[in-house]
Amino acid sequence: MDAAHNQVVFPANLPELFAAWERFPGAALLAGGTGLIRGRGHGALLNLPDNIISLDRLEELRGVTRTERYLEIGAMISLNGIIRLGKPVPEALSAALREIAGPEVRNLASIGGNICHEGCRLGSCAPLVALDARYELRTTGASRWVSAARFAASPGGPALDPREVLSRIRIPLEQWDYTVYRKFPGKGDAAGAMVCIAALEKDILSDIRLVFAGDTLLRDRSAEISLAGKRLPLDRREAARFTALWEEFLSKAESPGPLRRSQILLFVEQCVMQLTDY
Repeated sequence: MDAAHNQVVFPANLPELFAAWERFPGAALLAGGTGLIRGRGHGALLNLPDNIISLDRLEELRGVTRTERYLEIGAMISLNGIIRLGKPVPEALSAALREIAGPEVRNLASIGGNICHEGCRLGSCAPLVALDARYELRTTGASRWVSAARFAASPGGPALDPREVLSRIRIPLEQWDYTVYRKFPGKGDAAGAMVCIAALEKDILSDIRLVFAGDTLLRDRSAEISLAGKRLPLDRREAARFTALWEEFLSKAESPGPLRRSQILLFVEQCVMQLTDY
């Protein structure tokens, strides 16, 4: 067997991971492995990379830390593992993860793999952007933190430099009093999801965030600012103006297509109208 091909390496720590990457520069990282079979029909042959570096034995990527300010999750924690953490996980994220495949897949799929999927933005993207999550990215000699929004904004895939690995996800633990998550139908790049979260202080809407993630990432901050500080229940004219701002925002976006835009606008309208009766 050629020493440079058909290798599966199981590093036990991050230094071993980066050493293996030096030895096999084109090797693919393998987390839960569900990305290899995503979108394939029953019985389809897998087209595996020449060399694979498995992250399965890296305990450094499986830690969970909670402070008063944030929840920190290792990139190799499974989707069901995050759901089982219970109350500390913001509802926006747990609702999104529960919508991903079935329990067997969620037991295998890692949060890091879901975030770093190259083909399209998967289910965790919209809530993590809305929650202002940050990602730690590691290389052999350095680390850096990037926002979930910046990481997902690149049209060509996740914003990872060569031989850089996602190690931790940090989620601020703010109180969100209103959460709605919706997954839109579609396959592969045609799929998408949207989340709305809002924070209330007595009768005041202190913060509202709506994020769509699919073939593109959409968030209209100017529309959000227009409602911040408004008294609840919202006036219907304020709700109509918010929807109109989103309609104008979508009209200027290069994607998604007309059907998805209408679905997004309907979601926006339904969420904001619920706040007129809150």
